[in-house]
Amino acid sequence: MLDCAIIGGGPAGLTAGLYATRGGLKNVTMFEMGLPGGQITQSSEIENYPGFFDESKTGLDFMNTWQEQCFHFGLKHELKKVERVAKHNEHFVITLEGGEEVEAMTAIVCTGSTPKRAGFKGEDAFFGKGVSTCATCDGFFYKDKPVTVLGGGDTALEEAFYLSNICSDVYVVHRRDTFRAAPPTIERATRKENIHFIYDSIIEEAYGDAMGLQGVKIKNTKTGDITDMANTGLFVFVGHNVRNEVLKDENGAFICQTNEWGQVIVDLNMKTSVEGLFAAGDIRIEAPKQVVSAAGDGSIAALQVISYLQERQ
Repeated sequence: MLDCAIIGGGPAGLTAGLYATRGGLKNVTMFEMGLPGGQITQSSEIENYPGFFDESKTGLDFMNTWQEQCFHFGLKHELKKVERVAKHNEHFVITLEGGEEVEAMTAIVCTGSTPKRAGFKGEDAFFGKGVSTCATCDGFFYKDKPVTVLGGGDTALEEAFYLSNICSDVYVVHRRDTFRAAPPTIERATRKENIHFIYDSIIEEAYGDAMGLQGVKIKNTKTGDITDMANTGLFVFVGHNVRNEVLKDENGAFICQTNEWGQVIVDLNMKTSVEGLFAAGDIRIEAPKQVVSAAGDGSIAALQVISYLQERQ
């Protein structure tokens, strides 16, 4: 039986594995179908991780050193898809694709979330080359330059406000004539003189060349008019898909408490409502969706796993 099963191999999962094994646990396995590292491996530049500043290295380069360090202390990696996590009596049963089952005393779920795509032409082609889903990560690249934000919820307006303190102008494109965000968020954004609102509109196309994004074409859904906005930064905030499928039982019900968006409810120790089950990284409530935060979550969860197992010896 495993001391701890870690589901997900991004920054949270890798850090959880590092702290768990370096903390003395001998039987820890991380289940990750692909190359460990998470979404950050798709980034072309890393500037905001403390202690790391190398403009020549990509997100993939950055995460390669993490893997070497984490596996050095005994973390095992299984290239197998986890279908379900269930608690049976005092332990967990991890059901893998094909029906194989693995037992574990504890489990840390770090499967994260993925930003929803808006579906406009050029979105995939220029993702990471001008199209972004993280203002905190990429906003500084557009210092004193105009950028476009797509979305109408709280996240879109909060990120637009953040960008307005860095960029010269922020153009918020929303398909409706009113926002879905909370009134205080809307009021704060409308007070900023360099935030401009483009209502009843969608992004028709993002265009550019091999060097990256050069501009976007904005279509008014009522008139059909196309506006060509020449800038090199487009931030898309149309929601996230929480990767929480492994926490559903055979009937489709969650085994632990989640909020209305399917994010796992945890306390400050990453504990879920199920004893011995922890969640870390972007899958949890109020996750900042930053590598440094996910890594912190993973370390906290692993330390709590160690304490949990020690109390039961």
